[in-house]
Parts: sequence; structure tokens; C-alpha cells
Amino acid sequence: MKAISIIKYVFLTIGVLMLAGAFYLYQDKQAFLKRAETVQGTVVELISKRSDKSTTYAPVVAFATKAGNKIEFTSSVSSNPPSYNEGESVEVLYDPANPNDADINGFASLWLGTLILGILGTVFFLIGFGIIWFGILKQKKFQYLRNNGKRIDTKFIQVHLNYSMTENGRNPFQISSQWLDPKTNEMYVFESENIWFDPTEFIKTDDIKVLINPDNPKKYMMDISFLPVMK
Repeated sequence: MKAISIIKYVFLTIGVLMLAGAFYLYQDKQAFLKRAETVQGTVVELISKRSDKSTTYAPVVAFATKAGNKIEFTSSVSSNPPSYNEGESVEVLYDPANPNDADINGFASLWLGTLILGILGTVFFLIGFGIIWFGILKQKKFQYLRNNGKRIDTKFIQVHLNYSMTENGRNPFQISSQWLDPKTNEMYVFESENIWFDPTEFIKTDDIKVLINPDNPKKYMMDISFLPVMK
């Protein structure tokens, strides 16, 4: 449980930092575009970059500045199949104050890094924020049930492991109980919150208290206050 509490803030923090990094890269690239000169260059070589799973190719581009200086640079973006061919003419943007600061005038070369960082940052942020928001909504639901819920006696069924959730290789326990609504003759099954120890020995009676929304018994909270608090 503590791990989940930490993870949500870790994801949120990583997401914020990545989004800040993406914004910085965007601003930096915009500033570069404002001062950049445009010339034609030529792809003179394709450099292979190997990883464990694949090989990609980055173009080496040669160009001459408007002042006549000859410059070569390797694109930071590689792909497979290659995006360019040797001998292909490409449009080059370069900083006149620092001609070695150059890039191919293409979406991938200019914006791919910013886009990837922005997407990853958004995913991490939404996961962290989603966990936090889910916790807030759950607390509001529980608070509503404490103030307005109807307390009913349900029949204990069993203690079981919640295999849909795993933390550090462990599954939490849940208490199951059931209740027959005398008005509708419908049977409801209730599950407790996740419990990170076996509560079996602490269940001394077949009656389990549950708070339900009188208008919708599917909205409920099982009262497990009889269990000891795990430190």
C-alpha cells in the first residue's frame, strides 16, 4: 500500500519533469528557427547505429554556410529504413553564430525529441494524477456513505486473495459478504478494501457491517474497523 502511495507521486513528478523538458526543448528549437539560416546540403553517408533489437541509420550531411565555410554534421534522428539516401539533397538550417549547430529541415529532425518527451511526460503525468484523483473520489464516496449511508448486516462468505492486484510479488486479501435485499429479493455480494495481511483470525462473527447507498446498494463501503491497523 505504501508503495502505491509513493508510485503515484513518482509518476506525477516524472511526468511534470518530462513535460517541463519538452517545453524547454520546444522553446529552444523555436529560438533556433528564428535565428537560423537556410541552405542546401547533401547526405554524404549513412551511419549505422546498433542496439540489441535493431539497426538504424543516421544521415551525415555536408553543407556550406553563406560565408563559405564547409560543415558536416550527423543527424540526431536515425531510422530503419533510412529516411534519406546517400547523395540526396536536403534543406539545412544552421545557426550563423555557430554553424556546427545545424539540423535537417524536417519534422522528425526538428521536433521528434520534443514530441516523444511530451507524449511520455503526458502518460506519466496522467497515470500519477489518475491514481491521486481516484483516491480523492474514493475518499469522497466513503465520506458520503459515512454521512448518508444505510448500515446493514451482511453474511460473511470468505476471505480470498485479490489476484487482480500485485505489489512486491504479493496479493492483498479481501473479505466477501452477501446480503439479500428484502424489498427487491435481490442478492448483493460485497468486497472489502484490499487488506495486506490475512484477516481470517480476526473475524469472530458471521455478521459483517456494510454501509450502502439506499438508492443504489452497488455503492457501498464494508466496515472493517474491527481489524487491527497494520503498521
